[in-house]
Amino acid sequence: MTNEQSNGGRIALVTGANKGIGREVADRLAALGMTVLVGARDPRRGAEAAEALRAAGGDVHAVRLDVTDPDAVRAAADEITQRFGRLDVLVNNAGIPGALDRQAPSTADVAVVREVFETNVFGVIAVTTALLPLLRRSAAGRIVNVSSSLGSCGLMSTPGTHQAGLPPSVAYAPSKSAMNALTVQYAKELRDTAILVNAADPGPCATDFTAPLGYDVQRTAADGATVVVRLATLGADGPTGGYFNEAGALPW
Repeated sequence: MTNEQSNGGRIALVTGANKGIGREVADRLAALGMTVLVGARDPRRGAEAAEALRAAGGDVHAVRLDVTDPDAVRAAADEITQRFGRLDVLVNNAGIPGALDRQAPSTADVAVVREVFETNVFGVIAVTTALLPLLRRSAAGRIVNVSSSLGSCGLMSTPGTHQAGLPPSVAYAPSKSAMNALTVQYAKELRDTAILVNAADPGPCATDFTAPLGYDVQRTAADGATVVVRLATLGADGPTGGYFNEAGALPW
């Protein structure tokens, strides 16, 4: 499924890549020979992450990118156009959980729901749409949307699954369901092109993202990056419009 032999010279952008799974994905793609752009809302943190990854031998550069800011999205697209002329890989990794204690359906804070969807859904649309002209210039464009198994309506509604046993949420989990739906729609539009679009579930990992949940998570951010990198390096015969974790396809 991978096409790692031809990754040298490819250009990849990873949003939310200054820490966690995004940073591990950036590191792994750089190790495969790609030029990697670390998208980060905070310019200082993005620059620090890019510098650290360069010190490890990668061709890595920082790009300021707040996915909720239309001006920042346009500026990032313009910068990539001017510096590189195309984009081969887009990893939509930036995401937020929102205030977890304000997401119960019966007492939901709509402001929290809007905030989560602004990053996790509308941000994905804004970034993907802005960068599609550059991805169309690639001989083998790849888009990976970093989702979650919590976005699986099938797992959430199946008694006995881990997902079904979690507290109900009207913000984070539905935002990932929406991201999965976006994946299908972009894949439909791009099916006759060389661009493959898939959603990845990294699984629970010990990161700043999961720390507030209080779980004893043994998997690392590097573990979570595995399926993302696999989908970012698919060969021409790879799937599109799918939803995968390390073990294979997940139910929608």
